[in-house]
Amino acid sequence: MTLRAVIYARYSSDLQSASSIEDQIRLCRERAARAGWQIVGSYEDAATSGASLMRPGIQRLQQDARERRFDVVISEALDRLSRNQADIAALYQNLTFAGTAIETLAEGRIDEMHIGLKGTMNALFLKDLAAKTRRGLRGRVEAGKSGGGNAYGYTVLRHMGEDGEVRRGDRQINEDEATVVQRIFHAYADGMSPNRIADQLNREGIPGPRGRAWDKSTIHGNPKRGTGTLNNEIYIGRLVWNRQSFVKDPATGKRQARPNPQSEWIVTEVPELRIIDQALWDRVKTRQEGRKIEQTDREAWERRKPRFLLTGLVKCGCCGGGFSTVGKDRFGCSNSRNKGTSVCTNRTGITRQELEGRILAILSQQLMDPELVKVFVAEYIAERNRLAASHVDDRAVKEKELAKVIKEQDALVNALLSGLPPERIKAKMEQLEARQKQLEAELAAAPTTTTRLHPRIAETYHDRIQVLIAGLTEPDRESEVREAIRGLIEKIVATPVPTAGKRNRLELTLHGDLAGDSFAEPECGPVGRTAKNLL
Repeated sequence: MTLRAVIYARYSSDLQSASSIEDQIRLCRERAARAGWQIVGSYEDAATSGASLMRPGIQRLQQDARERRFDVVISEALDRLSRNQADIAALYQNLTFAGTAIETLAEGRIDEMHIGLKGTMNALFLKDLAAKTRRGLRGRVEAGKSGGGNAYGYTVLRHMGEDGEVRRGDRQINEDEATVVQRIFHAYADGMSPNRIADQLNREGIPGPRGRAWDKSTIHGNPKRGTGTLNNEIYIGRLVWNRQSFVKDPATGKRQARPNPQSEWIVTEVPELRIIDQALWDRVKTRQEGRKIEQTDREAWERRKPRFLLTGLVKCGCCGGGFSTVGKDRFGCSNSRNKGTSVCTNRTGITRQELEGRILAILSQQLMDPELVKVFVAEYIAERNRLAASHVDDRAVKEKELAKVIKEQDALVNALLSGLPPERIKAKMEQLEARQKQLEAELAAAPTTTTRLHPRIAETYHDRIQVLIAGLTEPDRESEVREAIRGLIEKIVATPVPTAGKRNRLELTLHGDLAGDSFAEPECGPVGRTAKNLL
């Protein structure tokens, strides 16, 4: 039988170019042709590190492997799949369970020995590479050059050295951007808020760092961490590096910043890059210290404020940005407040109590409208029938293969009884026994029936929502109940609409589950619906 093969290719942006993927795929195709395998697809991740499996290409490959869409994965080398020791072991385990082999041009057929040895070597390579990179960056910073990235107000220079090599890392002041930096410092020192400064710059069409719109955090940042325009010491001719380090979360693959002690900072004087004079810098720092004292009570409340029921779920109907707390009990569009009305004109806010009350009313009443229930039931039944048919087909295929495996085992037993040497059939018998166990396990785990809808779904749903709402007032259940209610909501879109008075009101559109997982089979999942509240 001809094996179905797929190709996986990846390149890192710092080491290779996009043509690397084409080269990898071409070489893998040649390997498949020599083996007589049929190429049925390819997966790739461009400009992506191999230190994590959080890559779209490798994620699709694993999903398709679980669905038995191919028999072997071909890659240039094991480190193309992953350089992380734990990740490559997990990937190998998952593919092996799915009956999929790994073949690389560098190592050949991959087995447990490759995973152990090469996984360790790749992990050590990453650790050594990180240490060398940091050592190189430190040397650049100590020489007054850029340690990575570039601050607003400067232009990175590239020039040819005497040895013919391109020199990078030198910077010079960008006069146009430097004028904006000086304007920000003067405005803040004179009493203007970061919000108002950002709004004015955005209204004038002045692009911020990396060409994005200005906002409050871009300007004010975090004084302790040295982030934000007002806290970047390069503007007074001091290059500070290694304020923080980054640690990758193994669960998500995302980096988290952690502050380093001041004793580990690397500070280099670069007076030629000074944009702000010391007197103006000191005025800004004095005002920041004063603001810190004034805001102590409010910031303390911010640190201990509870996670509200709908935090993170409300989106602006004008710009698509998120809503955040703009006071102790009030929500508003973050973009409008942090970047100004030139970015989003939605200044209509809503109290937390009103927002939660209207959304709970939608959940307990409007989502169980008879017409909505009719649509939900029709879609649910159609999906249930489709899944039932696919389960029957899949089960029939597995049962047929199981019968064939048992028949082949019987034939081998008969051959053994007829005098065939045991060593000639041992490997084949072990293979058949392993496949029999796998098929029997899959058939035992597969659902034989699908869940039916409760005949009183609307009434039952309403009763359960009322129980959840009541649970919000019970301290020992509040956290659990809050998460259960949040699980019914995908997002809430808040759009300002005119009223008879001078002020607008927010139209709330809820996107989420009609009846939640309680009434839907796990394979089908909840059916999404929307409901509006115009009270």
